Parts: sequence; C-alpha cells; structure tokens
Amino acid sequence: MSSYITTFTKKRFNPITPEEQLIDIKDIAHALSLMTRANGHFKHFYSVGQHCINCYKEAREKGYSTEVQLGCLLHDASEAYISDITRPVKRHLPEYLIIEGQVQRVIYEKYNLDKLTIEDFKIIEEIDDTILHYEFKELMGVKIFELEPPIALKHDFSLKGFQEIEDEYLKIFYKLCN
Repeated sequence: MSSYITTFTKKRFNPITPEEQLIDIKDIAHALSLMTRANGHFKHFYSVGQHCINCYKEAREKGYSTEVQLGCLLHDASEAYISDITRPVKRHLPEYLIIEGQVQRVIYEKYNLDKLTIEDFKIIEEIDDTILHYEFKELMGVKIFELEPPIALKHDFSLKGFQEIEDEYLKIFYKLCN
C-alpha cells in the first residue's frame, strides 16, 4: 500500500507528512472543483471550489484584507489532498482532525498565510458558516441556523461546470497573489 496520493499535476503527496514544495494551487483548484458539498445531498452538483469562491467574494464584499480573502478561498484546500468528512462525523475523528490541520497549516505557510491571527480565523469561520447557511437554504430549503447570519452579497449557487469553477478559482488566486 502506498503512502502517497498522486495529484492532478502528477505529484506524489503524502498527506501524513505534507511537504510545502508539493502543494500546487492547480491541484487544489482542480480537485475542489470536482468535490461536492453536503456529501452530494444538494439538489444539484455544487462543488467545494464554488463554495470557496463564494466565501472569498463575501470576504471581499465585507472589505476584509487580502490575506483574509485568500484565507477564505483556501480554507478548505486540505480537502484537495485528504477529501472531506461531514461535520457530525469529523468531530469524532481526532486523528483526521490532526491530519487535516497539518495539511491546512502547510498550505497556509506555502501561500504566506501563516501570519493570520486568531481574529482572522474567526472571520474566515464566520464567513464559511454564513455561506453554509445560505447554501442549505437555497439548495435544500433548510435553515442551518435559527437566526440568519448577515450576508453582504446574493451569491450564485447555480449549477456550474467543473472547468468554469477551476478557472475562476485560479483567476481569483492569481489576482490575490499578484
């Protein structure tokens, strides 16, 4: 059994011992554009990549720093290397959470986000939860939170093609990183 995954760009990436030089934004954008949110239970395909783009747009609209905007775009990037597990299950898997944290830390270091503050992470988490709420409202007719969180934009939760999402994700990333 191998100790690595083969990424879209043909890198051999070991998620247990992630190496910064093997992190590639092309792998992240590609994989997230193909991964479904809500474990596939929405009324149509809606990708993690599209979710991250919406989180970025919300942060931008609210006037947060470029670093927080990039943090929003990349907040689920570890899933490109280790996939995702639904929230109710994930909290019962401490080893998964450790691995996820290590991969995410290396990604943030790679893209110079290792200086994000506790407050920045709270903002990113708040935006993530806000978009989650409106995704479930729009794509399932279900309210996640009793009180609707304030939102700055009307986001696009429509069905989009994988390539369109991958391209938009990369375009935003390169714009934020100049």
